[in-house]
Amino acid sequence: MFGKRLKLGGGRAHLLRSIDRRGSLRQAAAELGMSYRNAWGYLQELERAAGFKFVERAPGGGPRSGMRLTVAGREFLACYQKFRRGIEEAAERHFERSFKGKEFRSRTRPPERSARARAAVR
Repeated sequence: MFGKRLKLGGGRAHLLRSIDRRGSLRQAAAELGMSYRNAWGYLQELERAAGFKFVERAPGGGPRSGMRLTVAGREFLACYQKFRRGIEEAAERHFERSFKGKEFRSRTRPPERSARARAAVR
């Protein structure tokens, strides 16, 4: 979503939501089955591309003090979630228009063979 390359998708959004819910990058990474280092790298790449911070250390001091979304990160994530809902709703409407009233049935017997195919079997 930043520049020419997509930097925020479902995976990074899920990571941000998990950080917000758990208050910890380490716990969020564990929830997603990824290493802390990989999760930290994802965040750094996202922040470089966006030009603003998505996360900050929570007050309390020390390296394990926790992490939370910044105000800008929280607002951006809310906009992204609204964007995704809009895409999903549009896809559902398009699906309904495309398939409304259509009936698809499976064949109960094999298709008829052409005369040439029947002759080849004999």
